[in-house]
Amino acid sequence: MSDNLIYTKSYSAPEVDRIEALRYAGVRGESSEMTELLESCISEIEGKIGYRVCYSVYDIKMCGGEVDLGFCKTNSKSLIKTLEKCDKILLFCATVGVEIDRAIAKHSLISPARSVMLQALGSERVEALCDMFCREIKNAAMAVGRDTTRRFSPGYGDLPLEIQRDIFLSLEPNKRIGVSLGADLFMTPTKSVTAIIGIKM
Repeated sequence: MSDNLIYTKSYSAPEVDRIEALRYAGVRGESSEMTELLESCISEIEGKIGYRVCYSVYDIKMCGGEVDLGFCKTNSKSLIKTLEKCDKILLFCATVGVEIDRAIAKHSLISPARSVMLQALGSERVEALCDMFCREIKNAAMAVGRDTTRRFSPGYGDLPLEIQRDIFLSLEPNKRIGVSLGADLFMTPTKSVTAIIGIKM
């Protein structure tokens, strides 16, 4: 468990990027049938999705070929390169909740196409939440003369997925925003993201 303060935020629903949702669904070009299906899926989940984030800020130290992130250490070269001009990180977990998973499961057998579209829409929703949160953090950093890196998640580059265990021990997102980590290191609800944002000096 971390001694750092952990914050929790809730957001209103960001506008749906329909082009992005269709891209996640593998739709190429114009398709009135797929567009109608997407609109129906948007209507189905409207008002049922929550947009929640928990996060904490840590001082970091570079130690040769290793970086001490404050909540764990790693020798991930790709993460070290991303953080080379940083003295702090913001660690976060974001989720759009379990309702989208329930809708996907509900339609998986009776309407596979709808289930696929809901999967795509869920991916677009959690990415939109992460983008909104990261913009907010970037604006706050720039207001005090700093800047941020792109977000970096477990599994990117050579950052191992096993770091998820350290993230969950530190942020306790299961207690704060209802996200749990399985033995396979995947999260429930599935439309959840953990990531590190570097805060530049």
